[in-house]
Amino acid sequence: MSIGKQHSFISSSQEQLNVKISQTLHCCHCEHVIQTLNKELQEKDRRIRQLELENQQLKAQLAALHRSQFKGRRHPVVPKHPDTPPLQRKKRGAPIGHRAWQRHKPERINQIVSVPAPNSCPLCQGANLTPVSQIHEHIQEDIVLEPRVTVTCFVHQQVHCADCDRDVHAAGPGELCGSYIGPAAKATAIYMRYQLNVSDRKISQFFADFFGLKFVAASAYGFERQAVRRGLPLYVDLLDKVRSLPVAHADETSWRNDGIPHWVWYGGNEDLAAYLFQAHRSTEAAQQLLGNHFGGILVADAYAAYNGVHPKERQSCLAHIKTKAKELEKELALLKGRACDPQARQFSQNIQAWVRDACQAHRKLCTGRWQAKAAKAKGNCLRRRLNQLCKAPLRYPRAESFRQRLLGKEQKLLLTCFNHPDVPPTNNQAERSLRPVVIMRRVIQGTRCDKGLENHSVMRSLFETAKRQGKKVHCFFEALFTRSTEQAQAALYRNPLEEKNASLSKTPARKEADDTS
Repeated sequence: MSIGKQHSFISSSQEQLNVKISQTLHCCHCEHVIQTLNKELQEKDRRIRQLELENQQLKAQLAALHRSQFKGRRHPVVPKHPDTPPLQRKKRGAPIGHRAWQRHKPERINQIVSVPAPNSCPLCQGANLTPVSQIHEHIQEDIVLEPRVTVTCFVHQQVHCADCDRDVHAAGPGELCGSYIGPAAKATAIYMRYQLNVSDRKISQFFADFFGLKFVAASAYGFERQAVRRGLPLYVDLLDKVRSLPVAHADETSWRNDGIPHWVWYGGNEDLAAYLFQAHRSTEAAQQLLGNHFGGILVADAYAAYNGVHPKERQSCLAHIKTKAKELEKELALLKGRACDPQARQFSQNIQAWVRDACQAHRKLCTGRWQAKAAKAKGNCLRRRLNQLCKAPLRYPRAESFRQRLLGKEQKLLLTCFNHPDVPPTNNQAERSLRPVVIMRRVIQGTRCDKGLENHSVMRSLFETAKRQGKKVHCFFEALFTRSTEQAQAALYRNPLEEKNASLSKTPARKEADDTS
């Protein structure tokens, strides 16, 4: 073979080799691209499945939220087995055999009205009537409205004070110096405001229509301000009493002041009630209500702000745990397919049963004589049962976070009630105490200024405390307007306080020494 042919053969072979190499590289590149695209496709498919799962979970949460806000009429549960008779809804009203509710007969009768027999039948208008000897009596109670105003002129004998260099006089019985409206009218206006949730404008209209006593709506607000100024020392003393309670209940709810979110804090027990309207839901607000170091047992929910008051012991509300488990069960019941988690649903049902058993056990222990050993053993048994229920992890994220919560620090606060007979397992007392504030919030839609917050803090606290002490609220506010601070404090509480404890004019050092003793 000649050299030229050899060169041409080598060149053609090199070109063929280059083509094969390029084809091989192209195939490798295509395979790499295909593998990369497959990975991206798998990642996107995984992301799509994850988003679909999250979408289904969010839809279930939204549906459960709507169902909780707009509860429909509950229908009786239909049994699955065809041979089982259908469950009947409980008949409304009192149970069978219950004694009828009847109005008590009045002890006295003011007047007797004799009514003659009718000339015609009131039912059929017939005239064929025959007299009978039997008499029918009907007792009716009513009110007598006397729209009159009592006008009193106080004639004062004056004396000249050499120290003040002016003529002075004393206040008469039931007189409010410098005020044209008497204490009874002011106390009634405050009662209508905080018990009946009537606006100031309607209060002035009511007095003008029924009693002929005319004043503008701003005057009704002035009544509150005057009561707040006179009742502020009682309110400060009430806060001190709440901070020294052996067992106190606390809770908070939302409020609006001039359109800005605020909060209403409550602290007290069955005898005392203290309210504090604050702009924050922080630890500082809780400390203003309960102090920096609360020496008793605090019954509240799991809100972290109550940790700042450093209570001696704390009971976390079991009703909130049950409500959370019930919400999770409703969400999980709406999930289908891959999103469904039967273990999480069973877990929420078990937690509800655990809370129910704990409350029933505490109620049973409190009905008879309290036995500390039996209560402690029951508490330990419930704690072991809770740990067993929370042992296995869950796929549903919200259920898993709830399980971790029950295994965390809050578990130590759930069963404090089994160590003390006076500590309830739930915070129902505080929830019921905030109910008047919630009703008033729906009526007046909040306050407009900081003075309004102070008014509601002082007035609501004194109002609810007077009710819990068994006092007539309007009588207490009359005493607040007309008597001294010590006398008004004695009129507020059920048992008159001793003079050394009732005095509000002590020095801080003397007061701290008395509190320490």
